[in-house]
Amino acid sequence: MKSTRAESSLSIILPCFNEQDTIDPLCKQIRFLHPDAEIIVVDDGSSPEISSIEGATILRHPYNIGNGASIKTGARAASGDVMVFMDADGQHAAKDIARLLAKIEDGYDMVVGSRSAKTQASFSRLLANTGFNRLASLMTGYHIEDLTSGFRAARAKAFKNFLYLLPNRFSYPTTSTMAFFRNGYSVTYVPIEANRRNSDSQSNISIIKDGIRFLIIILKIGALFSPMRLFLPISAVLFSIATVYYGYTYINESRFTNMSALLYVSSLIIFLIGVLSEQVSSLHYRNSEERRRRTDS
Repeated sequence: MKSTRAESSLSIILPCFNEQDTIDPLCKQIRFLHPDAEIIVVDDGSSPEISSIEGATILRHPYNIGNGASIKTGARAASGDVMVFMDADGQHAAKDIARLLAKIEDGYDMVVGSRSAKTQASFSRLLANTGFNRLASLMTGYHIEDLTSGFRAARAKAFKNFLYLLPNRFSYPTTSTMAFFRNGYSVTYVPIEANRRNSDSQSNISIIKDGIRFLIIILKIGALFSPMRLFLPISAVLFSIATVYYGYTYINESRFTNMSALLYVSSLIIFLIGVLSEQVSSLHYRNSEERRRRTDS
């Protein structure tokens, strides 16, 4: 069923790398359901390159830069007030776009398609994504259902405020989700059933290598937007260990050891780093608000 809402301000961005077999059918489905939407396909160095797709604008990278770089290229070129991002490999269904847009119309700034457990690529990825979701929830203070889903809709003005934060590789969903939460934008989730990846379109994500990369990015974003959520627990753990160790040595040796001193000093240093990081974070918030006001004006 075709959408009847006005979509002159909708841009749909499809990063694509060697997905020639799935991109054209997907664009046809999108055009049928959302005939007034702007469709932007970002060819990230595919071989052979994507020559043309009816009804879509094709932007090309001269070589493979990464999924995040494709997202940034598409977002900069998009003219719509609302942007939808989805994978070009057939995982995401065009019919679900309307469900994301309905939440945008309800007032949310970002809507993420949350994949069910049975549609995760493998058990190892399900386990890894569950861990990422919980850690990111701790860092932001908000419940995050699907941190790494690439299927999402966002208000263009808000999303473009964070383009400078997005990495060039695979973790743009991680960064954008956490940035939206920590800057006071509203985020919600819509459950989706993701299709199995097309057999000719293999994932370029390494569980170990990119898992470590996701973890580092979560910690970096947490340190940038909510430093004390990262540094205070570490400081508290070291302080507790120092106190327990000091109690043990005092009872058994009646003295204050160098190790106890080192642990106490480490705890204090980490706490002070957290305080300093909070000050830097406050400056970032102020700069973000200034960019937001300039964009809104």
